[in-house]
Amino acid sequence: MSDFFKRLTLKEDPSIYEDKDSHLVRVLTVKDFLALGVGTIVSTSIFTLPGVVAAQHTGPSVVFSFIVAAIVAGLVAFAYAEMAAAMPFAGSAYSWINVMFGEFFGWVAGWALLAEYFIALAFVGSGLSANFRGLLEPLGIHFPNAIANTFGNNGGVVDIVAVVVIAAVAWLISRGAGGAAKVENVLVVLKVLAVLTFIIVGLTAIHVENYFPFIPKYRLNADGTAFGGWQGIYAGVSMIFLSYIGFDSIAANSAEAKNPGKTMPRGILGSLLIAVVLFVAVALVLVGMFKYSDYANNAEPVGWALRHAGHPIVASVIQAVAVIGMFTALIGMMLAGSRLVYSFGRDGMLPSWLGKLNDKNLPNHALLVLSIVGILIGAFCPFAFLAQLISAGTLIAFMFVSLGIYPLRKREGKDIAMPDFKVPFYPVLPALGFIGSLIIFWGLDIQAKLYAGIWFAIGLVIYFAYGMHHSTLGKKHDAEKNK
Repeated sequence: MSDFFKRLTLKEDPSIYEDKDSHLVRVLTVKDFLALGVGTIVSTSIFTLPGVVAAQHTGPSVVFSFIVAAIVAGLVAFAYAEMAAAMPFAGSAYSWINVMFGEFFGWVAGWALLAEYFIALAFVGSGLSANFRGLLEPLGIHFPNAIANTFGNNGGVVDIVAVVVIAAVAWLISRGAGGAAKVENVLVVLKVLAVLTFIIVGLTAIHVENYFPFIPKYRLNADGTAFGGWQGIYAGVSMIFLSYIGFDSIAANSAEAKNPGKTMPRGILGSLLIAVVLFVAVALVLVGMFKYSDYANNAEPVGWALRHAGHPIVASVIQAVAVIGMFTALIGMMLAGSRLVYSFGRDGMLPSWLGKLNDKNLPNHALLVLSIVGILIGAFCPFAFLAQLISAGTLIAFMFVSLGIYPLRKREGKDIAMPDFKVPFYPVLPALGFIGSLIIFWGLDIQAKLYAGIWFAIGLVIYFAYGMHHSTLGKKHDAEKNK
């Protein structure tokens, strides 16, 4: 039993990852990472979530839910920043935990993040498709149900727009991270301008009475969930936290960062700060324009509020920019996901050809597999219930990374270089990041935990049936033992 546990906790030498990832081209700057982070975090949810959460759980105090979720995300982001500065390896949490706690725990953390990337990719592709078709309908252009919906959903066979969009982004990334980052930078500027336009126009339509009572009295909704009081704010935090998790996708590309010791912390923390300011501002304006209850069951509260405030043209422009802006989330998730799949192949945890680079030193085998799976989920499968997996899996990875700061500190300046950035108020802040992530995980509904359990069961089967026997770390250990 002790040998078995020792095998599970074999730790990779960080110098091995430095060598393996040295062929990836370091082209990404702080500006690129800020764009990647903001583009992934400030996705469609900024135009929908503030209204939805206000109507379902919080009323005007939705602002507190955004701030509390941001504080927890910020605590974890500090840990991510130190990890990425100290160990700028492809695969982020998977590679870091492999070095800190051992191969098995690294696999669990990586498998958790893989759920985020696969499903988020499919979700954004599907959401972009729905919004794009919505823009075309006033022009009299309608897609037949067979190519507009996922398989078995309202006569659907394949969501053709989702297929084309995911394939197009994969083609863009296959030409190099630098080129994809340039496109990302332009689209993010457009998206931020659209958000700022809503805030400025919306401020002219504020009715102060809509802010009272700021924290409505607590009651139970018909579905048994909380509304009002601190209970409603807590329920809102669990829903909102999902919007902030995009910052972790930046870290997966740290092996392609210029001067990662400075670039990674600035990109991670800076993009989260920008996103929080935008989310809170949109939420404050939205609940001030109309009574929060008006946003109940409203799929596009920002557009609805602008139209009803007498700004239909601004609403249409913002919706169009929002559709274009969804490409930013696809680029961010696809870059991160492909680097994670590459790192699994690099270490032999999945077939080794996934860890091969092409003649331009790009992990395009991993990108191809990620794209195919994303297309299959996004185009053919009804997957609304899988949304829960994103937050559940990512929160588990967040807990690992927060705890990983403690063994990292003991090794900095020894076998791991002393990073340019360190988590402040050590050892308190990493513990708070872990506790905050655990509390939010606890607040997820039972379905989220059930689906996470199923996903991890599949991951365990793959690890014990394949990864454990094919990993380069395990083979090296067995060779040394048999000498």
